[in-house]
Amino acid sequence: MDVTEQSDGGAPAPSVIDRYYTRWYRADMKGNPCEDHCVLQHSNRLCVLTLAETHPILQNGRTITSVNYQISDGCSRLKNKVSGKSKRGGQFLTEFAPLCRITCTDDTEYTIYSCIRGRLLEVNEEILTRPALLLEKPSTEGYIAVILPKFEESKSITETLLSREEFEKVVSKRADVEPQPS
Repeated sequence: MDVTEQSDGGAPAPSVIDRYYTRWYRADMKGNPCEDHCVLQHSNRLCVLTLAETHPILQNGRTITSVNYQISDGCSRLKNKVSGKSKRGGQFLTEFAPLCRITCTDDTEYTIYSCIRGRLLEVNEEILTRPALLLEKPSTEGYIAVILPKFEESKSITETLLSREEFEKVVSKRADVEPQPS
């Protein structure tokens, strides 16, 4: 039996992401059209930052040449170190803190932002050597970072984000505005 099938032959079972995470979106990050980010929020309040399926990197058959977590001369997300049960020492991020820069073969560069306030727990070092994971599995192995919001803010962090339904409305409005090929 296929892992995604239910034993009763009905609809496929939900994926691990759909079962355990709530998807939240930030559309047009920092005013950049279609540069959409997705925050997967687990019930334990951990948030996994990924590219939304509508992000330009995932469109038009782009190929990624590099991922860089060096944000500035004095700030590298790779130097982030957390310790202990309370995850002390992680870099504190604001919602517009840059996490990484992704460069494609056509020389376009995209900055990926944290979207939420919280402590950076880890960055995905696997995408440094295998950037294609961002394209192939953006919601799982191709994630960007894991962020832990402050406990008292964990309920309010989603106030500035869009639910899946709200995000789909934004995307459909974009499709209405784009000129149709003649």
